[in-house]
Amino acid sequence: MERVATDDIPAFIGGREGEGRRALITGLRGFTGYYLAQELSAAGYRVFGTVLPGEELGPDIHAVDLCDREAVARIVDEVQPDVVAHLAGIAFVAHANSELIYRVNVVGTRNLLEALALGAHRPTSVLLASSANIYGNASVSVIDESVPPSPANDYAVSKLAMEYMARLWMDKLPIIIARPFNYTGRGQDENFLLPKIVSHFRRNERRIELGNLAIARDFSDVRMVSRAYRRLLAVAPSGEAFNVCSGSSHSLANLIDMMGQIAGYHIEVQVNPAFVRANDVLTLAGSNSKLTAVIGQLEPTPLSETLRWMYLA
Repeated sequence: MERVATDDIPAFIGGREGEGRRALITGLRGFTGYYLAQELSAAGYRVFGTVLPGEELGPDIHAVDLCDREAVARIVDEVQPDVVAHLAGIAFVAHANSELIYRVNVVGTRNLLEALALGAHRPTSVLLASSANIYGNASVSVIDESVPPSPANDYAVSKLAMEYMARLWMDKLPIIIARPFNYTGRGQDENFLLPKIVSHFRRNERRIELGNLAIARDFSDVRMVSRAYRRLLAVAPSGEAFNVCSGSSHSLANLIDMMGQIAGYHIEVQVNPAFVRANDVLTLAGSNSKLTAVIGQLEPTPLSETLRWMYLA
């Protein structure tokens, strides 16, 4: 199909963007998977998804352990996806089991790429969700894709290793690397910073324990990130890596002030040394110029609106 327009849902000659096409989302029940499934369904795709063994199944939802090579090959052969969004993986930076981080994020991804490359049906795009954490404590104020990686924790090392491993398959598959900076929204686990802060205000608590107050992050709305992923899958700029971010950062103090204004009261902040990581990345702010040059402008949601949406859930 020839693409003839780029707006929120691009128009194609002969139908909608995903009409008659199959999309496979690994980690469908994860935080991002829910929103990306909505995006792809609205664009006309039939959405298939993988979940962990033991989770509830449903139409077009399959239980797959990505570390089980044969099981991954079976699901790829059954679905024969036209586009793939690989979201499954361990996403919590402070996850205690480093062995599992590497096994899931690297070996699990390799199993998927191998199955897709050997499958009878070649997808038109395969998006791998990496992370802006690969940049570590960069020496520049705004990070673009030319900044050398300098991972500072096991999670970031696993994502960079995944990227390097994926290069082995780029002559066989149309792979796109997405490097999302921090993002949030309804449904994100309270292990993550913003959901923790929002939940404290929703419970009208008067005190909150946090870690390093010096950190600043580039936060996006999960709905914007999902739109970016959908557009990348449609445009299919294979062999490239893209920052997915808003282009501006917010300090922890600024986040607390925003939530105080939304909730209408001031909360006492105490630093808990147990929450301070020695190898914490202090500032992450990204450039999305490369991304928007390929998929068009995304109109990031103001962070205050995202926080209000979460608070009123």
